[in-house]
Amino acid sequence: MLKENIVCSYISILEEELVPATGCTEPIAIAYCAAVVRKLLGRLPTRVQATVSGNILKNVKSVVVPNTGGRKGIRPAIAAGMVAGDPDRDLQVIAEIPEEKLAALDDFMNSTEIDVICGSSPCKLDIDIRAEAGEQSARVRITNHHTNIVFMERNGEVLRDLPVVDAAEEHRTDKSCLNVEDIVRFADTVPLDRLEPLLLRQIEQNSAIAEEGIRGAWGAQIGRILLEDYGNDIKQKAKAYAAAGSDARMSGCDMPVVILSGSGNQGITACMPVVVYARHIGATQEQLCRALIVSDLVTIHQKSGIGRLSAYCGAISAGVGAGAGICYLLGGGFSAVAHTVVNAVAILSGTICDGAKPSCAAKIAAAVDAGLMGYRMYLHHKEFHSGEGIVAGSVDDTIANVGMLAQEGMQETDSTILRIMQGGDCV
Repeated sequence: MLKENIVCSYISILEEELVPATGCTEPIAIAYCAAVVRKLLGRLPTRVQATVSGNILKNVKSVVVPNTGGRKGIRPAIAAGMVAGDPDRDLQVIAEIPEEKLAALDDFMNSTEIDVICGSSPCKLDIDIRAEAGEQSARVRITNHHTNIVFMERNGEVLRDLPVVDAAEEHRTDKSCLNVEDIVRFADTVPLDRLEPLLLRQIEQNSAIAEEGIRGAWGAQIGRILLEDYGNDIKQKAKAYAAAGSDARMSGCDMPVVILSGSGNQGITACMPVVVYARHIGATQEQLCRALIVSDLVTIHQKSGIGRLSAYCGAISAGVGAGAGICYLLGGGFSAVAHTVVNAVAILSGTICDGAKPSCAAKIAAAVDAGLMGYRMYLHHKEFHSGEGIVAGSVDDTIANVGMLAQEGMQETDSTILRIMQGGDCV
């Protein structure tokens, strides 16, 4: 049996991570920050200055901000938050913008000086917005995760001033307790009364946006292509529904998504392949929920070493998590899940994150494919061995190596990606 403190920590981790968001979380965090600034200011500003970290800039450049008439970038995200945002709704801050507000959004963008600066910050996630209106001024800063306000100021009066630390998991449950064996044991034994509402919301909301991605002409239509070319093959269907959710989300669909590790794409990727397989085999709701626990926690376990934003594509971690969840759903225990994770990690680690955009859907499809291949290898009694590349002697040591690869090995990659992207219009 797991110790009670471990059970409580795992439940807290899932409660913190499985939250709804409307739109890609980086532009939504900007909109949230802007909405808080507007609330402090008490009126629309005439001048705005936003200083953001490179990873924020990278993840906002090419993604559509929901409910803005198809607009992309930092300035529309600021405008949406200022003109119509509800800061009390956190990452659903611009979930409801009436169509008549679009004219006001245009007026604001045309009449307001909005300066965007790519700053140098120790934090991968850093948003600092200052605004002025006549003699009035306000400033809000968010670091490390999407609603973590560390500084607020109004008319020179400091209302909040917390230390800025380079810690992506600031104010979050300590994730060092995560390991794959305990994740499987937790999924086997945890009472579902506290977690089932979270998991059912994840299933409901992420299934809905995936269905919308299949129906509509969103993005590059990766999900639809997979279904049209491969029909009802279960492996391709699992990839298609994960990709379709991203197709819709990256192109501005205003349907909510339950995120994971701060990312809607990761929330969709960890969820939808498991849901598709569960429906395929006629699994019970309890079986699906317990398999989702494995997928979600294996994803979080990987991401805790990688960080919330980096040059390492987070969809890869979620695809690996999905492979682990499907393995568990189909009867695999710890050994099967561990082999699936190691195999999948060895296949696709190192895929770059060059920002949120339509091609994320294709990376998601590739990530789910790697997770499924990792499981199929296990079924055929094949595996990648310790010492082969980044594979270590245990599943958790291999996951630690992935974190080292992302945090240390891909620092220069991140800078290079940003330099390339800054060659165009980034804001």
